[in-house]
Amino acid sequence: MESPQKPSYQPAAIEEKWQQTWLELGLDKTPQDTNKPKFYALSMFPYPSGSLHMGHVRNYTITDVIARLKRMQGYRVLHPMGWDAFGLPAENAAIDRGVPPAKWTYQNIAQMRQQLQRLGLSLDWETELATCSPDYYKWTQWIFLQFLQAGLAYQREAAVNWDPIDQTVLANEQVDNEGRSWRSGAIVERKLLRQWFFKITDYAEELLNDLDKLTGWPERVKLMQANWIGKSTGAYLEFPIVGLDEKIGVYTTRPDTIYGVSYVVLAPEHPLTQVITTSDQKAAVAAFIKEVSNQSELERTAEDKPKRGIPTGGKVVNPFTGEEVPLWIADYVLYEYGTGAVMGVPAHDVRDFKFAKEQNLAIKVVIVPEIGAEETLKSAYTEAGILVNSGDFNGMNSIDAKKAIIEFAEQQNFGKLRIQYRLRDWLISRQRYWGAPIPVIHCPECGIVPVPDKDLPVQLPEDIELSGRGGSPLAQLESWVNVPCPTCGTPAKRETDTMDTFIDSSWYFLRYSDAKNEEKIFDSDKVNDWMPVDQYVGGIEHAILHLLYSRFFTKVLRDRGLFNFDEPFQKLLTQGMVQGLTYMNPNKGGKDKWIPSNLVDANNPIDPQTGEPLQKLYATMSKSKGNGVAPEDVINKYGIDTARMFILFKAPPEKDLEWDEADVEGQFRFLNRVWRLVTDYAASPKQLTTDNGQLTKAEKDLRRFIHIAIQAITEDVVDEYQFNTAISELMKLSNALTDADCHNSPIYAEGIQTLVIMLAPFAPHIGDELWQLLGNKNSVHTQTWPSFDPAALIADEITLVIQIMGKTRGAIQVPSQSDKAELEKYARESEAGQRYLEGKEVKKVIVVPGKLVNFVLG
Repeated sequence: MESPQKPSYQPAAIEEKWQQTWLELGLDKTPQDTNKPKFYALSMFPYPSGSLHMGHVRNYTITDVIARLKRMQGYRVLHPMGWDAFGLPAENAAIDRGVPPAKWTYQNIAQMRQQLQRLGLSLDWETELATCSPDYYKWTQWIFLQFLQAGLAYQREAAVNWDPIDQTVLANEQVDNEGRSWRSGAIVERKLLRQWFFKITDYAEELLNDLDKLTGWPERVKLMQANWIGKSTGAYLEFPIVGLDEKIGVYTTRPDTIYGVSYVVLAPEHPLTQVITTSDQKAAVAAFIKEVSNQSELERTAEDKPKRGIPTGGKVVNPFTGEEVPLWIADYVLYEYGTGAVMGVPAHDVRDFKFAKEQNLAIKVVIVPEIGAEETLKSAYTEAGILVNSGDFNGMNSIDAKKAIIEFAEQQNFGKLRIQYRLRDWLISRQRYWGAPIPVIHCPECGIVPVPDKDLPVQLPEDIELSGRGGSPLAQLESWVNVPCPTCGTPAKRETDTMDTFIDSSWYFLRYSDAKNEEKIFDSDKVNDWMPVDQYVGGIEHAILHLLYSRFFTKVLRDRGLFNFDEPFQKLLTQGMVQGLTYMNPNKGGKDKWIPSNLVDANNPIDPQTGEPLQKLYATMSKSKGNGVAPEDVINKYGIDTARMFILFKAPPEKDLEWDEADVEGQFRFLNRVWRLVTDYAASPKQLTTDNGQLTKAEKDLRRFIHIAIQAITEDVVDEYQFNTAISELMKLSNALTDADCHNSPIYAEGIQTLVIMLAPFAPHIGDELWQLLGNKNSVHTQTWPSFDPAALIADEITLVIQIMGKTRGAIQVPSQSDKAELEKYARESEAGQRYLEGKEVKKVIVVPGKLVNFVLG
């Protein structure tokens, strides 16, 4: 009689089956029972662009493995998903297609939700949120009003980066080093507009100090944030303007160089510029200001750009020397930074030295490396040293002089000690439609009036015409703009700016804890229970802004009494990029140099247009490079579990991953080997036996291998998430089971079950299918993660190497607990020992316990 045919591994059928089963069982729902310890696993939520790319797949797979592991380790897990859905890209896409942004966005969300669900991620879709939904942005607006009440939201006129194509304000980070908009590519202009700001500078010190609490964050991310906050200690010094009662204040970290000041520079936008400019310089200064006003901030401050300036004709007095020095304006000084003025010390500042040389300004040496050193300079001397030409401070070292000069300035009312931050208040206004409207009303009688809570959300009107031109689209809709003042009833106008989309993403992780609450932003008990996020996973590109803003929001809302924790994210994993094989023509420039891989013969890589040889390299997957791999193509060919296994095995999560189909194929073969191993075992008749409770040597060896694997994999995945080495250990365990010859032993059964359970978080569909084929009724994902038995790790026997004069002559099995004397005895009595030692004088015996015995002959 023929044996029944074993089922073959069919990924598509298995994956569809188990995703439906998990849905029916509600396996991924967030538990309400608070008896278990909590674990909050979160991926940075995606922008709904319309289709997933491999970077998404990697991010969500990493977090999914962590979530599945933690459930098996006894935690109740919150693993949610949502959509960062407001912003210019949706508005621009809607304009291009002639459809409302909401329609375009929700279509993309539906498509990407379907793609994510196909990946078999253990997400609780009942917590899903979209930042563009009124039931979400109602609470974004409520948070804005909390900031307003706390004195942390304000409006002022400011010089801003203006995108002339997208007709909106850009943050500095949205302007590239060529002064172009990150979206439209337009040269950014400077423009004065009345804008809304959040006072993040009030929290600068706490944001900086609390970086020390973030022990689960990469050091480079903490350093990036510390540098962005940019704390410095220095002096605020005032220079009286000649002929006026006004003074110009400067901030400097080098007060020890005050005697070397040979000029003072104002920002062109500084209000005093017009006051101090002499009549003969007015025309030249006005022309210079107009020219500079069209440059972006990055363009003005770029290190590789020449520094340009012009004298105003005005002068100030150095309060320490009484000397009059000229006042200039220059493009590299910005009004928004510090005081909008800097003192020029060419001898001890690289930029000032270059500027003074170009403009023929005085260069005075006031610090030298040592007493008696030469005072002529070929370049700026910027190190510490000894003060010279500095009046009463001559001979002091520059460190002590800083303190002494600040104390003298305070005594004489010239200035004072000041701590300053590079961080500036957050400009949140955007002159676009597709964002959360700022919930205030401008009343001619009452001024700025917050929209009452009961009237939230201030909804975006749907009857809007979008052109992408001419400022805020909301300002064009009079029926929406004109409203009575909620306080006095006087005809008033709504604020027409919308909020920066970084605001939406600065609190979404809080909402997941109580995502469907219609009465309040969230229940404090629930958010205190689930927060902080235990493991946050996302790209390094969010290291500064998103993460800093989220920390800021958390501290403000804590101070508003909404919860009791200080930091939002306990551990942070910044996953590497997914890179594809890329072809480049070095003889072409711009985007044309990238040749899409589908146009290239891999065996003969030449440019199909010019016939020139191409360079091969790995680069981050992108449409512009034509080197992307569509997730659905891989899934259709190999299945989801194989795609997950490859992504996890190819590189540690924090490293870049080079896509290679041969390695994908390798993981597919491994899953097929596991499939055959387990299905062969499940199909074979078993008579589980042991020899009167005593394990044979083969059983002991296999049990030790099983528990070594449990220990190694657990160590790999508990804290460091080294999934690549964990999968290597799974492969070793699979090989050990394949080679074992004790199939009827309970130890072999333990090994098969252990392999399937530990494979399940990485390859969840095949894991559940094999678990069922082994005769189990419950899902493998409800099983407890195995723990290793320390006793099983101890070998009964070891291999003892026998050496004569340092050369290996044999090896024997001996009891692992043998002492040195016993090991020497076993070695002497062995066949190799008797053969090589007979008739010889043993001068010395070297015993290395657990390894070898070496006989040194006379």
